[in-house]
Amino acid sequence: MKKITIAIDGHSSCGKSTMAKDLARELGYVYIDTGAMYRAVTLYALRAGLIEGQEVAVEALRSQMPKVHVSFCFNEQTGRPDTYLNGERVEDAIRTLEISSKVSLVAAIDFVRTAMVAQQQEMGQGGGIVMDGRDIGTTVFPEAELKVFVTASAQVRAQRRYDELTAKGEACELQEILENVLERDRIDSTRAVSPLRKAEDAVVLDNSQMTISEQKAWLLELAKSRMND
Repeated sequence: MKKITIAIDGHSSCGKSTMAKDLARELGYVYIDTGAMYRAVTLYALRAGLIEGQEVAVEALRSQMPKVHVSFCFNEQTGRPDTYLNGERVEDAIRTLEISSKVSLVAAIDFVRTAMVAQQQEMGQGGGIVMDGRDIGTTVFPEAELKVFVTASAQVRAQRRYDELTAKGEACELQEILENVLERDRIDSTRAVSPLRKAEDAVVLDNSQMTISEQKAWLLELAKSRMND
């Protein structure tokens, strides 16, 4: 089978990362979580005091972007890659509701996307990768052999996010999470640079009523069929 590039795009909290990680492991491919990259930049900006409410100190962040490097390192205990910000493991720190509520603001900034897309394209040279995000099939790898666009109802996505956070012991309110999901959809879909949209040749997956195992089987079968083309 030939090695291909697999691009998985879609709305927030659709389980894209879980699907992509499992698929990469099954295929022996490299997994790259682009959403984690934007979360890491958001964490950097918060730590540097560059986000106040819903406002980002854009010019200050622009001057510091050359200092921001995101990488991944395989975690043998979990069997999945962890996210690192300038050499520091931040996998847990970037998964909080605080980061979720700010990441779309940072990800909408043109120079942030330019910097992250360049890092993503460098990581993905040569194929044999699974990459998920918002603009992988449209901007990062428009020539990817397989593109999947994942969606689910906002209510289902909010409930999944709520269950994930409470399982970690983080206090949260379902209504607040639903509002965050809807706001992220609005920002992601209307931003000027690389807005969230389905690539014309992407396969749509609505996983509102699917289990993780059902998604996994569906995606693996689809990927193998493209690898044999």
